[in-house]
Amino acid sequence: MIQPGLARIRQLLEHSTLPWRAVHVAGTNGKGSVCAYVSAMLHAANIKTGRFTSPHLIDRWDSITIEEKPIDESKFRRAEDVVKLRNSNGDIRASEFELLTATAFELFNEEKVQVGVIEVGVGGRHDATNIVQHPLVTVITKIGRDHQPLLGTTIEEIANHKAGIMKHGAACVVDATNSDSVLQVLADTAQEVGAEPFHRSPSDSGQESTDFHKYLGKSDLEPHQRTNLALAYRAALIAAQQMAPAASSQALLEGARRSVWPGRLQTLDIRALTGRREPVTLDGAHNPQSAEVLGFYVNERVRFKTRRITWIIAASLGKDLRELLLRLVQSHDNIVAVEFGPVDGMPWVVPVNAENILEVARSLGVEGLLEKTGKDVLRSLQLAARTANGDPIVICGSLYLVSDVLRLLRDVG
Repeated sequence: MIQPGLARIRQLLEHSTLPWRAVHVAGTNGKGSVCAYVSAMLHAANIKTGRFTSPHLIDRWDSITIEEKPIDESKFRRAEDVVKLRNSNGDIRASEFELLTATAFELFNEEKVQVGVIEVGVGGRHDATNIVQHPLVTVITKIGRDHQPLLGTTIEEIANHKAGIMKHGAACVVDATNSDSVLQVLADTAQEVGAEPFHRSPSDSGQESTDFHKYLGKSDLEPHQRTNLALAYRAALIAAQQMAPAASSQALLEGARRSVWPGRLQTLDIRALTGRREPVTLDGAHNPQSAEVLGFYVNERVRFKTRRITWIIAASLGKDLRELLLRLVQSHDNIVAVEFGPVDGMPWVVPVNAENILEVARSLGVEGLLEKTGKDVLRSLQLAARTANGDPIVICGSLYLVSDVLRLLRDVG
């Protein structure tokens, strides 16, 4: 389960120095993408970089990367065993996420990284990753309503939790597409703690801005991807100026070009699992804000080819299914509802019953094929492939479903 508070992580790391500097990223949507961009850019600037994101995509250890490569399983397990022994001997009773965070930070120490790019787990102020005290820069991405039982019922309360990663003397880059009320909370917090706020993009003048806009002009990014890249670029510039002043903006942008972040508008070949020749779209959209972005992409880039989309959808218990489906599904679409499998290291995460997904779809007037496959993700892919018959398939609703699909593909080679 999630246990807010920093007391346990402090105990786990009580005798560990954290000599590396951090780029700390909070928000509701886009955190993982920003971390992937920043990590790739700093790596391209010859700064030894580690990255810690959650949840993992396939295996728990792939949430930790060193120099753009997932940590070796053997190294991960060795560090994890040390942290678990510390937890047991001290009767700390840390949560799974706190143990994972401490493991990541110990591995950063062991691998002698210069910068750790760190994604907040939940919220910010009381998240285990907020043990970091002297970040190079903090980043606040798009904020929406999520994890409300923990973070509050209003967008301003949620923003206050996210803003808790700001630190005295550290620059903060924020997504200026947030609502005015959110931006006010962020600005007020920055002033209170003595942080230096920045907004979404590179400066409006100078070579860095010119290089960035040239890069955008040659890219095929969606609007939200452009925003995330702008946040990451500004954060990477600030970090690089302190860690590698000679690094050029062109080098950073070349790193962004090589960045890979699976499960976000990913085009996927599932032929090995289903025999289907046409690619499918895989996306981790799991809340109303990310579903709105995915729905826009599907309508603009996919749906024009045909009126009907076949969706494979799973969701975590507690998510607002109605708001999710409203932003994605149209009345003539098909839905195959499925339940993702157990999440390694996160036993508190459980899927919503597939039948509940179909019930919400019916209440919204969806008239296409509505089927459920229980916990059989492979069968859901095969059923969707037969149903779509070459028409578009979109897999979404949960990052844990993304994990299951990628794991199936890995296992068939």
